[in-house]
Amino acid sequence: MRKTDRKLENAIRLALTEACETAREHYPGFEWLTHFADYDNFPGSLSVVCIYDTNANLANTDRDGVRALIRETLSSIDIKIKHAQRQVSFDTEENCQNHNGGRWQQRFNGPH
Repeated sequence: MRKTDRKLENAIRLALTEACETAREHYPGFEWLTHFADYDNFPGSLSVVCIYDTNANLANTDRDGVRALIRETLSSIDIKIKHAQRQVSFDTEENCQNHNGGRWQQRFNGPH
């Protein structure tokens, strides 16, 4: 990873940590989030995955609100997400436990 990529990664991590804390306060069942990026194809390659505790809480959440929160937070560090429907996805601890035995790395290595 290039030095500029490391700086960008750190800025993204800090911004998404802020978004995560806000989401945990405002969206019941929101647990955590993570992101993936290919910095040779950035920002189009940026993918954020939001994790909820249960499928029931995810079904009742305002997905557009969460996407807007992430989009606005990243925009504050001059990162524009053009395709939030594709670049911000959702999953649950419940699904990971049921389908991957709680092994997130295995789950993330598949399509997300």
